[in-house]
Amino acid sequence: MIKLKCIIIDDEPVARKLLAEFIEDIPFLELTGQAENPSKAVALLNGQPVDIIFLDINMPRVNGIDFLKNLKNPAAIIMTTAYSEYAVEAFSLDVLDYLVKPIPFERFLKACNKARERYETRETHDYFFIKCDNQIEKVLFPDLLYAESRSNYVMLHTAQRKMIVYITLKSLGEQLPSAHFIKVHKSFLVNRHKIKSIEGNLLNIGTEKIAISQTLREKVLQEILKDKMIKR
Repeated sequence: MIKLKCIIIDDEPVARKLLAEFIEDIPFLELTGQAENPSKAVALLNGQPVDIIFLDINMPRVNGIDFLKNLKNPAAIIMTTAYSEYAVEAFSLDVLDYLVKPIPFERFLKACNKARERYETRETHDYFFIKCDNQIEKVLFPDLLYAESRSNYVMLHTAQRKMIVYITLKSLGEQLPSAHFIKVHKSFLVNRHKIKSIEGNLLNIGTEKIAISQTLREKVLQEILKDKMIKR
């Protein structure tokens, strides 16, 4: 079963608690973080990819709408607010759903099912397009072994060749499905299906050894090995 990674951004502790309880009751959701304001949410978004953001609007310093306007390649956004009057503006920013507090569980579940349907539709595609050498090229997921961040570009290491693309590794990771690709180091994004073995902090992919950063090691190993490790 897929697990959509979620974060909650809301300044009200009671609201965060209720949403966390709702998320816990839905098998295909996994709560990976909470923040009481958008500023504190930045660190959560700079870590592993997030599939759904439950976002309040009326918060101190930066409100949810302004925060959303400045997000690049955001995850599915589900607004959770006491104010219905922002709905038109929110939907113009391509939010997935708009929930008005108090939120019934049935309405929350309907919004989450929308997110799952969008995710599953995206996952059925097994390729992406990227601009390289002044042309737009198609890259199949199974062909991409890993991506490596360089000074001002990313090197895509495919089964056939290397491709230079002018994009950040962070942006690339946000746009590729987390079911296929995982960030293991500030400089490396790897195809989890191409990992042949793990030796300490090294992943064997093709003929290369990719280092796992110490700060990400525990989380990366959990992601790679979950439900796949045969135990004694």
